[in-house]
Amino acid sequence: MPSERPRPVSSISQAYPDRVEVRGRDLCGDLMGRMSFTEYFHLLLTGEEATEDQRFFLDLLLVSIAEHGLMPSNVAARMTFAADPDSLHGAVAAGILGCGPVVLGTSESCARLLAEAQEHVAAGEEPAAVVDRIAHTVHGAGGKVPGFGHHVHRPVDPRAERILELADERAVSGPHVLLARCLRDSVAATWGKPLPLNVSMPIAAVMLDLGFSIDAVKAIPILARTAGLLAHLAEEREQSLGLLLAGAAEEAVAYEPPPAS
Repeated sequence: MPSERPRPVSSISQAYPDRVEVRGRDLCGDLMGRMSFTEYFHLLLTGEEATEDQRFFLDLLLVSIAEHGLMPSNVAARMTFAADPDSLHGAVAAGILGCGPVVLGTSESCARLLAEAQEHVAAGEEPAAVVDRIAHTVHGAGGKVPGFGHHVHRPVDPRAERILELADERAVSGPHVLLARCLRDSVAATWGKPLPLNVSMPIAAVMLDLGFSIDAVKAIPILARTAGLLAHLAEEREQSLGLLLAGAAEEAVAYEPPPAS
């Protein structure tokens, strides 16, 4: 007889007639009134309660990237909401779908790069030598190192500098923050000019130094930007800009008909 397949399980939550259990804790009897949303998010994401440093830096990182003006993701959400004012969820989804490495950042790519570099350091290589090799390899291939460059913030991204400052102040800067700083020097030397270290790299570095997994890193900008989108959509109800933005696009782009055959 073939063996039975194990029953699929989830370890996040279960609702019962008289209670809700989340990660083995009673939602109403334990979590509500004791945990902040940031702490609850950490519990949901990792299955563990946050340390004070994890709570502090989750708050910091969420605040750092929640809002950045009329960026394409916010514009997409507002235009969608202007077209269908009854679809708040659809407008939020449009904004989130418009987030990517150009608009929202490359925190996950930064985390993977730092984690790979740290494996070489753990094997005995010097951090500076490891990141020099990375920078030269990327530059030689005509690529870009994730976490560097910004179309607005020059010569530095103030958000990135503040994250690193607080990481030092609270003594959580570890090997991944060191690698990020070494990489900044290597990128400047390899490209022949300083490129701003943008907010994505410190987000990744600090989270890895605090023990978060690579896969958890991308959750931060997605959750944070959802809050920013909701703010834009609340304003869109009172002061609609969506159709104005669409009209501005029409005016900015000239129509060029195909040549006559």
